[in-house]
Amino acid sequence: MGRLTEGRQGNPYPPHWVNWLLNRFSPVGLEDELQGDLLEMHTYWVKTVGPSRARWRYTLAVLRLIRPFTSSINKQSHNYSEHSTWQPAMIRNYLKIAWRNLLRYKAFSAINIVGLATGMAVAMLIGLWIYDELSFDRQPKESDHIAQVWQIVQFDGQKAAYNVASIPLAQELRSHYPDFDRLALATAEREAVLATGENRFTQTGRFVESDFLPMMSVRMRTGPIKNLTDVNTIVLSQSLSTKLFGSEDPLNHLVRLDNKVSLRVTGVYQDFPINSSFNTIHYLAPWPLFLRIDQGAKSARDNWDENSYQVFAQVKEGASLAQASAKIKDIRMKQENPPPYKPEFFLHPMTQWHLYSNFDNGVNTGGLIQVVWLFSLIGGFVLLLACINFMNLSTARSQQRAKEVGLRKVVGSLRGQLITQFLGETLLLTSLAFVVALGLVQLSLPFFNQLADKQITILWFNPYFWAIGVGFSLITGLIAASYPALYLSSFQPISVLKGSFSAGQQSSLPRKALVVFQFTVSVTLIIGTCIVLRQIDYAKNRPTGYSRQGLLEIPMRTPALMGHFDALRTDLLATGAIQEMAISNMSVTADKTGVTNVSWPGKSPDLHPLFMTNQVSHQFGRTIGWRVSAGRDFSTAFSRDSLAVVVNQSALKLMGLKDPLHSMIHWNGRDLPIVGIINDMIKDSPFGHVQPTLFVLYDASAGVLTLRLTPTMAISDALTKIAGIFQQYDPSTPFAYKFVDEEYRKKFSTEERIGKLATLFASLAIFISCLGMFGLASFMAEQRRKEIGIRKVLGATVLTLWALLAKDFVGLVLLGCVLASPIAWYFLHEWLQSYTYRTQISGWVFVLSGVGALSISMLTVSYQSIKAALMNPVNALKND
Repeated sequence: MGRLTEGRQGNPYPPHWVNWLLNRFSPVGLEDELQGDLLEMHTYWVKTVGPSRARWRYTLAVLRLIRPFTSSINKQSHNYSEHSTWQPAMIRNYLKIAWRNLLRYKAFSAINIVGLATGMAVAMLIGLWIYDELSFDRQPKESDHIAQVWQIVQFDGQKAAYNVASIPLAQELRSHYPDFDRLALATAEREAVLATGENRFTQTGRFVESDFLPMMSVRMRTGPIKNLTDVNTIVLSQSLSTKLFGSEDPLNHLVRLDNKVSLRVTGVYQDFPINSSFNTIHYLAPWPLFLRIDQGAKSARDNWDENSYQVFAQVKEGASLAQASAKIKDIRMKQENPPPYKPEFFLHPMTQWHLYSNFDNGVNTGGLIQVVWLFSLIGGFVLLLACINFMNLSTARSQQRAKEVGLRKVVGSLRGQLITQFLGETLLLTSLAFVVALGLVQLSLPFFNQLADKQITILWFNPYFWAIGVGFSLITGLIAASYPALYLSSFQPISVLKGSFSAGQQSSLPRKALVVFQFTVSVTLIIGTCIVLRQIDYAKNRPTGYSRQGLLEIPMRTPALMGHFDALRTDLLATGAIQEMAISNMSVTADKTGVTNVSWPGKSPDLHPLFMTNQVSHQFGRTIGWRVSAGRDFSTAFSRDSLAVVVNQSALKLMGLKDPLHSMIHWNGRDLPIVGIINDMIKDSPFGHVQPTLFVLYDASAGVLTLRLTPTMAISDALTKIAGIFQQYDPSTPFAYKFVDEEYRKKFSTEERIGKLATLFASLAIFISCLGMFGLASFMAEQRRKEIGIRKVLGATVLTLWALLAKDFVGLVLLGCVLASPIAWYFLHEWLQSYTYRTQISGWVFVLSGVGALSISMLTVSYQSIKAALMNPVNALKND
């Protein structure tokens, strides 16, 4: 058959691509005859209707002619594709080719598998961490129906939420509110010394009413669930029982509590899990015993305004927590003598205790749930970075597989088959990456648990874990393979096989955009980590108002120590181990006791602020080293100091007294002259305001002993001498102490965990990004091998060649830094608003983060760039 070609514009000959259709789809043996007839018709049309119309008529005639044959062929091809793509032989072929490519391109495969595995491992760790957080306090069978009674109170126009209530509230709820199935009064967590024989341990527990155990689904190892009905009984956790009794059955054995009372063990329960609000509770004692041995509880039995206890409630089946919460809102205001702080009670669901514990002006603003969402986003982004690596490297290698795609299309492969092949190769890589990720997670869990303060394990025998894991891998593979599969399968076979195929300059734009996205995410995480750590350091460096170093706190709870403060102080000073010693009813690192019945000259009748209080001995100020800004400290030289008060700067600012040292405040029916003003001391959160605080002289017999160690004596020697004195007074109680600086450091534990986890994830994100950049740099160096060889022959230096290969990456990373800066600033500015005492976002953080990311990326690229620049040009040009 003669060959007809399309000429220049205006040439009357038919278009070439229409002739190709005719040759491809016309019946065998009729091509020449049809071509001749159509050409004669075309010539006639040119003469009668003109060249342009003749070309259109010719095209339509060809399409009408071949339409039946193209429909038949397409139908056959579709049927072939439908049946052959999923035949076992074809699947084996796909797997064999995928495995060969895996082994042939070892570096490419290793980078992809390591990158994907790292991203999967990060997402898996974050997923396990989120699962642990979301399952907090879910152990009770009726956790959705259990709540704690909280109250919102108003102080000085601001609302605050507290998880404490009064004893009469529980009886009122039992008597007049039928929505509740169970109610239990409980104390807050309390440390106590439990002893039997020679075994003595300081443990944390609670005094609770008997409904507490069945309500919280406490798992009893021995003894009935309905326990603690006898006033002289106690139930122990399994770990504490083992400490006290070993393998012996503890039932009906006696345990001494704080060397005050002997209690009969009536049950042993399984330790609360780590993801429970009660995970530190190791003994439960009956509530009637607490009323008998605690003087404060005795006086609070009928006092609606003594809010020092906790009330747990379980609503009946079918009842609504929200409706029950609305019914109890105004209980206190309906009683006699409603207080000026106008308490509003509500039920805080058990499922929200852990993640939704923050309240701002009486409104729940979340809490740790924000961290859960944050880490969810980080996990998703890190996994996305790993998928981007795969997309970039696969499309970058596309030209090496262009001829393979062309040949497959020539021999009959359809695009759907090619897509299936490339998806299969990706799923093979993803499956290997998933196996590697499981190994990485298993190896890193001990370190991760220590970092996150968790006890997370891989849920090997949980079918949901495997279903999510496999589905997770498939989705990851589909995301990672989607663009490369569609891109590679779109190559035109004619251009590829003729050697005229070129990806073109536009083909690199998607890769560059993805690299920019990677570094935008990575730099945003780096900036965020820097700000979190800076906020922690800012709060740590905040002046505390006293000297924490060398301060020791020892609880004074047993009868052998109560009432012997002066003798103890004399004996301890004689050892030379301490410089000074004081006693107070509250720790220097805690604010737990507040009052509102305080008045002063000029106070507005509508003002009802909350003052924190602490009862201290004369030596307290000298012991902790508080700073007196005006007036004087308590002194034994002034007998009237027993009726005096020392206030902090926040209290003075609130009262607005012009001459405070000649003023008196009225509190608890007494007029107290102000003898001293001290600088604010941080006792509660180091990130918030310091509460107005009043200090009066100590008049009770129990509390916390605070000791100032002698700085010139070794701490171990000092502790040995101090322990010896305490053993003389109370030989049956183990010597227990706490360092104040360590207790203060615990206030930063949550923020420090967030900072450490953010640092880890940001480091992994930059690692994954640089891993992809390493692969791209390797590919570009290989692609420009001959160009580099020619440049070297012409005299290019190593530095010039390095700059040639690295300049594109520098621009991409810099663009990522520029885009990351406003994004990071916006979210971090919002995050910092949750702290009253907060750092400022400085510009140097953005510059330093950008320089760090650029330096790391350049180190990554430089290896491949310098390696390519140092190669022998003969090796690149010898085949030309």
